Amino acid sequence: MSFLILFFLIAGLGLIAWLAARMRATRFRRASKARFSSLPSHHGGFVAIATVLPAAIFLVVWASCAPGLVTDRVVHQPAAIHLPPPGFERAAILSEARDLARGNGFGTPSPLAVVLAPAYAAAQTRANWIGGSVALLLAIAFGLWAFTRVGPRFAARTQIERLIMALLLAAALVAIVTTMGIVVSLLFESARFFGMVPIGDFLLGTHWSPQVVDPRDPGASLGAVPLFWGTFFIGAVIAMIVAIPLGLMSAIYLTQYATPHVRRWVKPVIEVLAGVPTVVYGYFAALTVAPLVRDAAVAIGVRWASSESALAAGLVMGIMIIPFVSSMADDSFTAVPPAMRDGSLAMGATQSETIRRVLLPAALPGVVGGVLLAVSRAIGETMIVVMAASGVATLTLNPLAPATTVTKQIVDLLTGEAEFDSPKTLAAFALGLTLFVITFLLNIVALTVVKRYREAYD
Repeated sequence: MSFLILFFLIAGLGLIAWLAARMRATRFRRASKARFSSLPSHHGGFVAIATVLPAAIFLVVWASCAPGLVTDRVVHQPAAIHLPPPGFERAAILSEARDLARGNGFGTPSPLAVVLAPAYAAAQTRANWIGGSVALLLAIAFGLWAFTRVGPRFAARTQIERLIMALLLAAALVAIVTTMGIVVSLLFESARFFGMVPIGDFLLGTHWSPQVVDPRDPGASLGAVPLFWGTFFIGAVIAMIVAIPLGLMSAIYLTQYATPHVRRWVKPVIEVLAGVPTVVYGYFAALTVAPLVRDAAVAIGVRWASSESALAAGLVMGIMIIPFVSSMADDSFTAVPPAMRDGSLAMGATQSETIRRVLLPAALPGVVGGVLLAVSRAIGETMIVVMAASGVATLTLNPLAPATTVTKQIVDLLTGEAEFDSPKTLAAFALGLTLFVITFLLNIVALTVVKRYREAYD
């Protein structure tokens, strides 16, 4: 039974359940003039949800369990005795057999995969029929149970509201559980790394060269200070030098000088920058900005300027986060009570003086919060630095010199052929944990500042 057919069958059962329950509720409402707690649509919705939801939950669980059950059934076939021991080769043969069974095979598969393909097809068909039959039985059983509860005294509206609250709670818990899973995985792998490399050598070391790690002293070549400096220099210095003035001035213009017609067009255009994929910014930085920066430096006599300089990556990153600074500053200026601005103008101050001496000081906490959020966004950026920044870890204040960041090194460490248990690979998790802690603290500080600012004018 294909998934599409099963989907239409369950959806059709849900529609039938909704219509039947709604008709039944309409009949007993017409037969009595009493006040009811639920409308016919509430009864219909309750029965339809009871018909569809259990079957859908079962199908999700079955979809995650069925592949393992199918594979287990195949490996117990007589022809599977020739499979190699568990490992990469065994998984590759089973994957080829599965593709052949689905009709997606390409190239020249192994003879054993060709032999196992019919067994895979039969096991998959059996699993599909089992899953589809159980799902339909659950839909019918729960639908009939819910239909029997439809009556004048049944509070269908309350049941639906409780169900919706449970679904909203589950949606909220998904984000929490996902975050907890990320943190736990980072902590576990980072603990393994720090069991090989002293935490002091990692956080305070100034030499980063993961290509050559001495097994006797791995911490000597895994000092992360150059990575932290490059991340700060590109994301929090160069990018902010670009983003803060442009974002702040655009917000001042849009809130204080622009006409409603101009604001209606310019503000969405600025916010479009936030929707551009970061890989596009990366191509722009690598193919356009970096050569321009290098050629400009050579033109003024700087012969050693790098095409993978910190300046090129920082400039494009600053352009990318202009909407973050501009949007937060715009909201901060708008939240300032108009009486403060009108009072300053009434006292004879010019508009520019009012902006400098009244609006900016009043909106400063919100602006600072927006800048901190933009910094956390910038230091966590990956694609721009992967495509435009260098892989050389240096401690330099020269923006034309090559520099690297934490995110670029994480990508480089996890895209090689090194063993997963090696200090080189596990260093990526330690870098990820450090970056997570930094951005988490920046977000807490920024949200705290913004919250206090909003409370000041409530």
